[in-house]
Amino acid sequence: MATRVPYADRRLLDAGRQTRAMIWIMAIMLFLTVLTGAFGLGALAASQTLERQLAGRLTVQIVEANALAREAAAAAALTQLRAMPQVARALPVDRDALAAMVRPWLGEQGADPDLPIPAMIDIELRVPSDAAVAEVTKAVQRTAPSARIDRYESWMSPVAGFMRVMIALAVGLIILMAAATATVVMLAARAGLDSHRATIEVLHMLGSTDTQVARLFQRRIAIDTLYGGLVGTLLALVTIGFVGTQITALGSDLLGGIAFGVRDWVLLIALPIAFALLATVAARLAVLRALSQYL
Repeated sequence: MATRVPYADRRLLDAGRQTRAMIWIMAIMLFLTVLTGAFGLGALAASQTLERQLAGRLTVQIVEANALAREAAAAAALTQLRAMPQVARALPVDRDALAAMVRPWLGEQGADPDLPIPAMIDIELRVPSDAAVAEVTKAVQRTAPSARIDRYESWMSPVAGFMRVMIALAVGLIILMAAATATVVMLAARAGLDSHRATIEVLHMLGSTDTQVARLFQRRIAIDTLYGGLVGTLLALVTIGFVGTQITALGSDLLGGIAFGVRDWVLLIALPIAFALLATVAARLAVLRALSQYL
């Protein structure tokens, strides 16, 4: 019957300093992984905020050279829109605001009252859908045939696509970090096994099994990974908090919508635990395979 590995032997195997570097390696790996995870979650939050802000938002442009005809068409279209059950809100865009928008290109000429700037109406639908957009389009064009309806989603679709690419990139980087961590752990386990070959042979002669020996290494590596991961995660969370304050100071509507919820913080804090479990499994597999080959 196999004997239980005594505490002194566990101390002896743990005394090797080769695995101490694992703490710092894991701190760096988790620091980068948590930052990458925060980046991905931030991109996801920004994407969701963008979707909420733009869903069901339309703009009506009435292009008419004659100012009186343009204003009359805009007023008729506005009345028609406010009477539609699909429309939650319809507001005319102030001409001064439009002039301010074109000022970077036209200079002070943008404020010229004779400049034929299109009349614009901002619309928010009650329930965003293609059918509602079609009904609004038909109603507006019946009232103002020269009107053009633009969906906010079409303007921002490249930004939404970019956000999806960033999310996929973050997920890919986390997977690469996990693979790199498993590789480092396996190399560290093999190095520790080689440095303690004589001790392990003695343990085998005392009746210890390969599984018991592997448990010693996986225990040590799991502890080192968890300690290093906690240090790296703490530093990453501090960095995330600092970056968050800088983003808030920018006053951007899109970036200001990046707010982590409870789920996001739980996912970030769970990363060191997940990596410790990964390191434990990787160390066990590496040691058992090595022991079966040459011990």
